[in-house]
Amino acid sequence: MDLVAACRAFVSVSEHGSFTVGAAAARTAQSVVSRRVAALEQRLGERLLDRSSRAVTLTPFGRDMLPTAKQLVRLADRFEHEAEAARRRPLRLAVPAVCPTGALARLIAQAHEQQVLLDPFPAGPAERADLVTSRQVRAALLAVAPTEATWTVPLGLAVAHAPGGGPIYLDTLRPGRADRDQRPRRVWLQPEDDVPHVRDRLARLRDAVGLLPAQLAVAPAVAAAAADVLSQGDALLCSAAQARELRLHWRPVGELGPGFARGFSLAVADEADVDAVRVRQVCADGISRCLGTTERSEAAA
Repeated sequence: MDLVAACRAFVSVSEHGSFTVGAAAARTAQSVVSRRVAALEQRLGERLLDRSSRAVTLTPFGRDMLPTAKQLVRLADRFEHEAEAARRRPLRLAVPAVCPTGALARLIAQAHEQQVLLDPFPAGPAERADLVTSRQVRAALLAVAPTEATWTVPLGLAVAHAPGGGPIYLDTLRPGRADRDQRPRRVWLQPEDDVPHVRDRLARLRDAVGLLPAQLAVAPAVAAAAADVLSQGDALLCSAAQARELRLHWRPVGELGPGFARGFSLAVADEADVDAVRVRQVCADGISRCLGTTERSEAAA
């Protein structure tokens, strides 16, 4: 016997004083409602309803049991509501702030096809790690060294004017004697690249080729850095995809080679979270597009 269905039938009939009206209110056939109430009475060992007159009334036992039956029905309804809300709970995923809006929209659509309601949350590298550790998000794309990464994104320098077909060497930015009275050209890092495996490697190269310390700086905003690229002759460290988005010319860093890259891995707050774990498999292509790993390594001149 379905105890909840039986209690629901009992409550509906008692509230309406009729099997016919109670069944209609419950949107259930009268015969089904009658069987459910009879089964409940048999299980409890006492009659709940007096059927001796045209109007159905509660027996003394029925009056005693009705409040508990109503409570059980309310709890069952609440349980179903909570289950539905849990199924529709968005999966908040912390993503790099450099992910393009269009690629994120396609990632959300791809996840929805797999019955996952994805909610991307753009954040910086350190914040993403904190969010997943504190379980404020269910998963996060963490910045890791390329050797530990699931996804890698080659990094290079974006400049305002086409530099030719080869890579850009950092030593070409070294100020000469004729440049003493001019502001030296800078290499701007984005907050996404202000991580040891990117920043420290570039800082060591800066020192090795004789650039000034101030020639390597973290940009407060990508738009401001891109403006300096256009107006001051600076260079922006970025992916080929982002350079195209900014309409800049991208080349690899000559001294560092193709292995100089961002690295990302997907961390989940709880390995028992089935949907979060599934994102690794079912959304891998969409994540690649967001990060720019599917883009070719040379930007169009």
